[in-house]
Amino acid sequence: MKEGLDMNKKISYTLEFDKIKQALVRYTSSELGREQAEGIAPSTSIEEVEKWQEETEDGAKILRLRGGMPIPKLQNIRPHLKRLEIGAMLNGLEIAQIGKILKTTSEVTRFFDDLKDAEIELHQLYELVAKLVTLPTLSQLIRETVDEDGRVLDDASQALKGIRNGMKRAESNIREKLDGMVRGKSAQYLSDAIVTMRNDRYVIPVKQEYRGHFGGVVHDQSSTGQTLFIEPQSVVDLNNRLRQLQIEERQEIDRILAEISNEIEPFGNEILNNTYLLGKLDFIGAKASYAKAIKGTRPLISETNEIKFHQARHPLLDEKIAVANDITIGGDYQAVVITGPNTGGKTITLKTLGLLQLMGQSGLQLPVAEESQMGIFNEIFADIGDEQSIEQSLSTFSSHMTNIVSILDQIDEKSLILFDELGAGTDPQEGAALAIAILDKVGEIGSFVMATTHYPELKAYGYNRPKTINASMEFDVETLSPTYRLLIGVPGRSNAFEISKRLGLDETVIQAASSLIDGESQNLNEMIADLENRRKMTETEYLEVRHYVNEAEQLHLDLQTAITQFYEEREGLMKKAREKANQVVETAEEEASQIVKDLRKMQLTGQFEGGIKEHELIDAKTRLSKLHHEEALAKNKVLKKAKEQKTFKKGDEVMVHSYGQRGILMEKVDNNQWLVQIGILKMKIKESDLSRVQAEKETARKMVATVRSESNSHVSTQLDLRGERYESALKELDQYLDAALLAGYPQVTIVHGKGTGALRQGVTQALKNHRSIKKFETAPANQGGNGATIVEFK
Repeated sequence: MKEGLDMNKKISYTLEFDKIKQALVRYTSSELGREQAEGIAPSTSIEEVEKWQEETEDGAKILRLRGGMPIPKLQNIRPHLKRLEIGAMLNGLEIAQIGKILKTTSEVTRFFDDLKDAEIELHQLYELVAKLVTLPTLSQLIRETVDEDGRVLDDASQALKGIRNGMKRAESNIREKLDGMVRGKSAQYLSDAIVTMRNDRYVIPVKQEYRGHFGGVVHDQSSTGQTLFIEPQSVVDLNNRLRQLQIEERQEIDRILAEISNEIEPFGNEILNNTYLLGKLDFIGAKASYAKAIKGTRPLISETNEIKFHQARHPLLDEKIAVANDITIGGDYQAVVITGPNTGGKTITLKTLGLLQLMGQSGLQLPVAEESQMGIFNEIFADIGDEQSIEQSLSTFSSHMTNIVSILDQIDEKSLILFDELGAGTDPQEGAALAIAILDKVGEIGSFVMATTHYPELKAYGYNRPKTINASMEFDVETLSPTYRLLIGVPGRSNAFEISKRLGLDETVIQAASSLIDGESQNLNEMIADLENRRKMTETEYLEVRHYVNEAEQLHLDLQTAITQFYEEREGLMKKAREKANQVVETAEEEASQIVKDLRKMQLTGQFEGGIKEHELIDAKTRLSKLHHEEALAKNKVLKKAKEQKTFKKGDEVMVHSYGQRGILMEKVDNNQWLVQIGILKMKIKESDLSRVQAEKETARKMVATVRSESNSHVSTQLDLRGERYESALKELDQYLDAALLAGYPQVTIVHGKGTGALRQGVTQALKNHRSIKKFETAPANQGGNGATIVEFK
């Protein structure tokens, strides 16, 4: 949190931002990420908020394409590094935890290198990961010394390996000797035929009365005193030898750990930096996962604090029951006054606005529609709920007013204030006057304010004050229940008469009550009712107009795309034609030169006394005439194809080159595409992918609607997607399935590889959504196992 944005210490509790933190923490996978999630707080810097939002967007993109970042459970190793600074020796577990940090650093670096190779664009994370320092030599040394649980490995040194081999032999000798005792004739002197340990030495349980039979040392006795745990004299020397080896093992382990600690100490700063960065990546991944859970989107940021939350939901409410609302403030309206009866959802609307703003300024995505917009406030204040203090013996009104006084002393033009039931708890007339005066004061300072009230006087206030607008929560008189929809621009009105009428109250009573209220209130209610009707009519008209606008925008976009493609294809065809023509001319020039050369040679040789004979001249002239440019260009397949494309018409039989199939032109979709009937399928195909099939015999023309493949082997029964990018692989899969259906295959094999599993999941989802697939399953082990999928068509 930036200095100066203390959020008056109560705002996090009042708006339940602490619960957002708790939800976020559950998505972290390491102690390092947990620390950063617990410390999340809003910032007042637009640059910092923008950066945080970009980081969250990067995390969401990686989660969508790769299933998240490879951050395992990591421990906080900062205390270990501090101990190294003062010359202490780390134990095996502490070294293993540092080794895990180094190993994860290498894995994360490789992960992002792969993303870069795949040309996946990110805003911030490439730059962040570039700060990680890989230490492969030190990492390998740690892996060769200790395992993940911190146990020093046998191969850590030759001496340790020799000691442990000696220990194994000593233990084997001891157990062999003691096993002979417990299974031989001496077993009758034992309480139980087992070998156990006391004080790190092997012993056997001997009955009290036979304690002198084996000799040796008594190390323990049972609670009853009937059994003694004796180290027999015959194994004392062996146990002593084992004990000596154990001491030597401990000393060698200490030496190894001290040596490794000394190797780690010079890299303390780099490891500490890696620790922080890995924690940040885990934290960013948690923000992305939480965004996915609440179906969050990245908000735009308004430098003028104009808030436009489209279809906003409270993130702590169940998505299935929460009503999404458009919440706006700023721009033309610095104040929004929500009027109307209680239980309509006014308070939750206030909390939604404040909480989403806190989340956005903390770098979290919001449960709102795309293109929503947030502001950047220095402070957010809220007076919500019953703040009555029993200890201070304050009434509800006094408690609220104390809070409001404190708020008015701190606000500025970059503050957002939320007032719930402003002026409540006192005489209605005085309370309404106070509410108006407080809103005027806030307006003078220039703060942004959203206030709820049930005072009818504030309905007129919303009309009369500049930069102020009324709002209300919709109420359905038919069902006698609130809809929880926020209506901006329409003040709330009393529904008491309508409700009473539907509940069966006598009409005369309702008329009598209506005559008792003053004319101004009656006119106001009628005006509000008229506004509501006009709003509904306007909303219907807006939706209709919006539909036509969307259609027009799409048509305009399609036209622009078609024109662009037309010019690109025309330029490409002309370029190819020019190149081909130039090649033809060059060839013609070479051949003409050769003919002239031959003629001259025949003339110079003088082998014909009368000169060149007439038939030879005619032959040479014929050869030259064949080089005519128009005839040569007529053979240019590129130009012929271009000419044929311009003569397409409905009903023509064409060849679809990308599928190797014939089809019939049904109709022209736009300047660049035709609707083509290929067997039972109708598909949009670009003109550049079509060529007209020449007319065949009459009997063949009768079968023009049949679809024939150019070659039975054109479509393989297996599609290999390994190495393909995610989006292009799914596009290729879709085209292949259509081609396989046209080829009449009963089943095909899709090879997607094992890898990270992202491509396999994408293929599985695509197959589930395909209507022509009967079933699909993982291939047998001898056909690729879980690296391939067998698909059976209907």
